Amino acid sequence: MEAAAKDLKAEQMTAVALKAFGNVMSEWGVPLNEAAALADMSESTWKRARKPGFSGGLTKDQMLRLSAVIGIYKALKLYFSDPIAVRWMTLPNNGPLFGGARPVDTLIEEGLPQFLRVRNYLDALRGGA
Repeated sequence: MEAAAKDLKAEQMTAVALKAFGNVMSEWGVPLNEAAALADMSESTWKRARKPGFSGGLTKDQMLRLSAVIGIYKALKLYFSDPIAVRWMTLPNNGPLFGGARPVDTLIEEGLPQFLRVRNYLDALRGGA
């Protein structure tokens, strides 16, 4: 019984994480191929994962990626006003972590460590670190 409850909780967390991540990707205007890369999924898996009732699981790495994106989203909303908060991830950035690249591209290229660096960077900007 305890294992079934744990599985149900994991499925619910996955559903919430995927929905939140999908909403952020939509708001940021991130195309399907980049959203899939950010989630560390194939495009076909991301297409299925966006739909209600997705029965696939997520790896710990994927859950951390989705969680980090939600944290980045929150930090951007707290630090910047719209429309910069919405566009920041997709604009070229000369900040120390980006070297003129779009932050979203650095996340895709550098993986989970960059997700965490960007989240910490934004937290520090707003005085939280």
